[in-house]
Amino acid sequence: MIRKGIILAGGLGTRMSPLTKAVNKQLLPIYDKPLIFYPLSILMLAKIKEILIIVNKGQLDQYKKIIPDGKRLGIKIEYAEQEKPKGLPDAFIIGKEFIKKENVALILGDNFFYGQSLTTMLKKCVQLKSGAKAILHKVANPEKFGVAKVKKNKILSIKEKPKKFLSDLAITGLYFFDNNVVKYASKLKPSARNELEITDILNEYKKKNKLSADFIGRGGAWLDTGSIDDFYKTTNFVSAIENRQGFKIACIEEIAFNNGWIKKKDILSSIKFYGKCDYSKYLKKIIS
Repeated sequence: MIRKGIILAGGLGTRMSPLTKAVNKQLLPIYDKPLIFYPLSILMLAKIKEILIIVNKGQLDQYKKIIPDGKRLGIKIEYAEQEKPKGLPDAFIIGKEFIKKENVALILGDNFFYGQSLTTMLKKCVQLKSGAKAILHKVANPEKFGVAKVKKNKILSIKEKPKKFLSDLAITGLYFFDNNVVKYASKLKPSARNELEITDILNEYKKKNKLSADFIGRGGAWLDTGSIDDFYKTTNFVSAIENRQGFKIACIEEIAFNNGWIKKKDILSSIKFYGKCDYSKYLKKIIS
């Protein structure tokens, strides 16, 4: 059972400059909530209650203003600073003391997931005892992504931005690992672009026939908010769903309440924290 999760929310966000010169990308709004709420909600839907958020050096106070420590949500949130972006596996090096002997989930801070069967999939993924699992999503333009060739849920090969067609299954920014990931990450050497590569870790598991896949099904959505265009497409998507259906995506208090981690009084405390806004009005509906 995976009880610990890491959100890698560092990075310079250069593709969104000048917006990201003063504010971390994960604190910018996707519709009415900061982007960080969305990956956090995914870990919470997976019933993970111990979470490490890795942020850029000097940006800790910005995050703690919106998500201090997790007490309001009935969870435990810790923070760590990353000196500079070094690649995804750096999360396991920075988070070594947080992970200890546990298995761990990793989600990128700028990834957005949505789907009717998402919670069911997440609850299945956190049952991982050994090996690694990558979440895949079918895309129309696989040449823009890292993709995986799969047979019976086993990942056979991985290719970063393939020029020749290998598969249309993109590797998203959500992974589940056993504790060996810490050891594998510590032995990695930087690639040609001077970063530690998540593909190298996945290949370690693949060599041992310990790398499997799960899928965001048809009708589900995975969006990478790395560019201005993608950021606003995601905002429009969330706005359309919420206004049409009347519920909120990534309402972290609602998830905590439904999980039985907090009570009505804690929702009232959150309403007081947020002040008069549409998000608070929605929280009032939950407990009315």
